[in-house]
Amino acid sequence: MGWIAGVDGCKAGWIAAFSDLSEAEQPFFRVVACWSDLLAGPLVPELIAVDMPIGLPDRIAGSGRGPEQGVRALLGERQSSVFSIPSRSAVQAADYGEACRLALATSEPPRKVSKQGFHLFPRIREIDALLQAEPVWRARIYETHPELAFATMRGAPLLHPKKIKGVVNPAGMAERRALLLAAGLPEAIVHARPPRGAAADDALDALAALVVARHIAGGRGRPFPDPPGRDSQGLPIAIWTFADRSLA
Repeated sequence: MGWIAGVDGCKAGWIAAFSDLSEAEQPFFRVVACWSDLLAGPLVPELIAVDMPIGLPDRIAGSGRGPEQGVRALLGERQSSVFSIPSRSAVQAADYGEACRLALATSEPPRKVSKQGFHLFPRIREIDALLQAEPVWRARIYETHPELAFATMRGAPLLHPKKIKGVVNPAGMAERRALLLAAGLPEAIVHARPPRGAAADDALDALAALVVARHIAGGRGRPFPDPPGRDSQGLPIAIWTFADRSLA
């Protein structure tokens, strides 16, 4: 296997952190407007870990999909960063009111959609459409979550949030950079200025996803749940991190 990538959403679309598993080339960032651009460029990663929900159940029981419920207990005070994603029909709705109506009808107990979650829907649909149209990518694109990735690196929930009331928290950023360095990423990429269209916290989240991608490529990936579920379209439903005995 050659190149892998960790991907996160950003203002301009998507930020991808690329890494050459042979270490012949240095990691680098790339920002693209849409997911298809990531897979159509001169360098297409063989494996991708992305901070975006994959797999949409037809009905939801409890506070979100099973993976979301499963990983929150591992995140301590950071568990609110894991949004509850509703059913497939609700995610497909382009109107917020319609999304809430469909979410209420397909959840037990009935739950509406958060505005934060709703803003993710276009990006969820982007990946969902790709995986349905090109099934080969189902074994190459993995859902992850940066807070879970960082908690796995630390062996415990993080001490500091990355933002406080929408403002970047220097202590949280420093904690995350230290973990990425300890995970073996080069200082140049960990401290690099993010590309235009992406924020510094987006870049760190993409790097956290890259760490997970590297472990998955090495056979050390760990899904929640294990084994992953499948939705009605055959898409996997799991949030991936990597094996670490210190994280229950």
